[in-house]
Amino acid sequence: MSKVLFIVGPTGVGKTAVSLELAKRLDAEIVSADSRQVYRYMNIGTAKPSPEQLAAVPHHFIDIVNPDEYYSAGQFGHEARQVIADIFARGKQPLVVGGSGLYIRALVDGLFEPKSADDTIKGALKEEARHMGIRAMYEKLQRIDPATAKRLHPTDTQRILRALEVYQITGRPFSEYLKIPPQPAEFEPVFIGLFLERRKLYDRIEARVDAMIAAGFMEEVKDLQQRGYGPHLNALRTVGYKEAFLHLANELSYAEMINRFKQKSRNYAKRQLTWFRKDPRVQWVDAGSYASITDLAGEVSRAMPKF
Repeated sequence: MSKVLFIVGPTGVGKTAVSLELAKRLDAEIVSADSRQVYRYMNIGTAKPSPEQLAAVPHHFIDIVNPDEYYSAGQFGHEARQVIADIFARGKQPLVVGGSGLYIRALVDGLFEPKSADDTIKGALKEEARHMGIRAMYEKLQRIDPATAKRLHPTDTQRILRALEVYQITGRPFSEYLKIPPQPAEFEPVFIGLFLERRKLYDRIEARVDAMIAAGFMEEVKDLQQRGYGPHLNALRTVGYKEAFLHLANELSYAEMINRFKQKSRNYAKRQLTWFRKDPRVQWVDAGSYASITDLAGEVSRAMPKF
């Protein structure tokens, strides 16, 4: 069975830099497992690889949908398995990199979701939502699929409309599909987890937030707003963007926005570590014990079996 290397860990730990170095050593293509980097126009706040980095190593699942389009862990799991098979077919090595635990679980262990889609039905539902309001659509979902409605927020437009779309196409509630047993991937995952001592990680996260602000993060958020993308979208109810929209709405001061951005980033890193530490398959490497990315990539190479 083919082996696939996964580089996982919390935000800010250095996964991107290590993966780029490893990709050169392994002649690999990178499969991004980041639930926010899939969205276009969200570059600075999601710490996407730079254009130069994207040009240096082939990347997958970067900038594939707009912020108002539905995209899920289940879709990622299906599509990433095919991409990995294609990479192997080209004689290359897939390298999965990211901190979105649910995306990685969907890819490796399976997370079933119906593949049904119909642009006509989707467009009609969006038009109905514009006229009736998302609350009315949520109430409709409560009637036909109370189990799904119960686990969704009443303003989660994308997921509410997706559940209604699946029901209209298949005649079955979305929740019924979740009862179908998942199918594990047909490869052997090799998980390498990067970590830092907590204070070092938090210092790095806070410095990264400052760097994002300096790089024009607020201009990025204003551009999203001008394109019609706002905080009501699931894609933008995420760390950094949520706080920026509150600032633009005069609900947070500039200083409060930055402080909350840093706090929420630290909280997110803690949740990521908790998620991955529950998985006994992860081999942990202290990213703070090495003088350079090259040295750290060398240690990761030694920690993993031969491919």
